[in-house]
Amino acid sequence: MEDLQIALVQTDLHWQDKSANLAMLEEKLWSNQTKADLIILPEMFPTGFTMEVETMGEPMNFNTTKWMQQMASQFKAVVTGSVIIKENGAYYNRLLWVTPEGTVSHYDKRHLFRMAQEDAYFDMGMKNQIVKLKGWNILMQVCYDLRFPVWSRNHADESGNMAYDMVYYVASWPAPRASAWDILLKARAVENLAYAIGVNRIGTDGNEVPYIGHSAAYDFKGETLAFADEKEEILSVTLSKKDLKRYREKFPAWKDSDRFELRT
Repeated sequence: MEDLQIALVQTDLHWQDKSANLAMLEEKLWSNQTKADLIILPEMFPTGFTMEVETMGEPMNFNTTKWMQQMASQFKAVVTGSVIIKENGAYYNRLLWVTPEGTVSHYDKRHLFRMAQEDAYFDMGMKNQIVKLKGWNILMQVCYDLRFPVWSRNHADESGNMAYDMVYYVASWPAPRASAWDILLKARAVENLAYAIGVNRIGTDGNEVPYIGHSAAYDFKGETLAFADEKEEILSVTLSKKDLKRYREKFPAWKDSDRFELRT
């Protein structure tokens, strides 16, 4: 049961400037001498949270994907973050998971933020995605998904093995609703008997929307393992699979969870 070392990259972003953002992030990772099994970048890290899908979108395995493959190879870590992807004439807010070997998995954001008309420009995802790393099962989620606990509900099989050990959210979560971000992220950890991690950006985007950060990692009891305020920072946190297993055995709330079928 290996520990998992994670880097949470909380940063400002250049508005709709892919080249500047990729160069900035690469410099940050190298200057920080980032050592991790998993490097988590914010939502729409190449562009900022924009609805300019026609000019900002790109196909899979294009520039941003290749950059992520390069970073994953150089840092010998999985690199993940969301990108505007064009596929079959539709656009997706797609969370990419790129391994050091160059393989790419993805999750398309399910809950589109209608208050910013995200639902008018993007197609919604239809299924969850659990990826594996060093014996860990990890659920991928994006920003507004955080408000919908049924979508991320953890389940155990008859042997007591739960679907995932950690859930993470990449986000562009505005400052006026920071308290909701803090509360909900901690709640997702407690109710799912899993680690919960959120990576949010800071700064102000091209639509004058301010972001406060508050990137954080919480354990299965809701205790804070790492927390960033409003400054640019790469948080480092180590998660213990042994501690998680011990707690699930000692406090098996999963045995009393309600069974239901999710319809998409």
